[in-house]
Amino acid sequence: MTEPSRPVIVVNFKVYREVEGTKALDIARICGSVSKGSGISIAACPPMTELGNIARSVDIPVFSQNADPCLPGSSTGWSTPSMIKAAGAAGTLINHAEHRQTIRNISQVIELSRGCGLKTIVCADSVGAAVRIARFAPDMIAVEPPELIGGDVSVTDADPAIVENTVSAVKKVNKGISVLCGAGVKTGKDVKKALELGAGGVLLASGVVKAKDPREALLDLVRYL
Repeated sequence: MTEPSRPVIVVNFKVYREVEGTKALDIARICGSVSKGSGISIAACPPMTELGNIARSVDIPVFSQNADPCLPGSSTGWSTPSMIKAAGAAGTLINHAEHRQTIRNISQVIELSRGCGLKTIVCADSVGAAVRIARFAPDMIAVEPPELIGGDVSVTDADPAIVENTVSAVKKVNKGISVLCGAGVKTGKDVKKALELGAGGVLLASGVVKAKDPREALLDLVRYL
């Protein structure tokens, strides 16, 4: 299991058809190859069904797409932090715009994840949400305006202030938290601008997973780093 360093590119595979079955491992291996060649930390967030297989098969950080605030025991259909850790993952996403959790659940998942050694990336849709989440001391907070997710305009162009303001506000709460930016990020120029705005990296999905050539898409993302 490899832990992410900074700057970091986090690729969320979501549940696109492009990552069904063995195709998820193919993209994870491309992420690993580009990471090794560039020296840039690239983390993969594969579908839950492929989490353990991919975590055992690649040398880059592998994150779960979600974790539930649940301890081991008599429950069904939940993904506990301890199970995610046991599968070989380095960490987990929490509270993505497409899988929201309550603030109480977020705090519980962060605590449970910390207890078993999982890194946490918590998504926030606003500066205020990021500040509330920062009080629970996750490892990273990804600011993603939901209206830009999956679109063709990067948050770094559409709303650069939200990136700068989130970095400033989060650092006032906890200097150790790295802020990522997401929503519409697709190119190396988007990544470069994100870092110039103070972000420690980016979180993206379709820009890599649905690209005609995922390797070329990743090579472009690391071009200016």
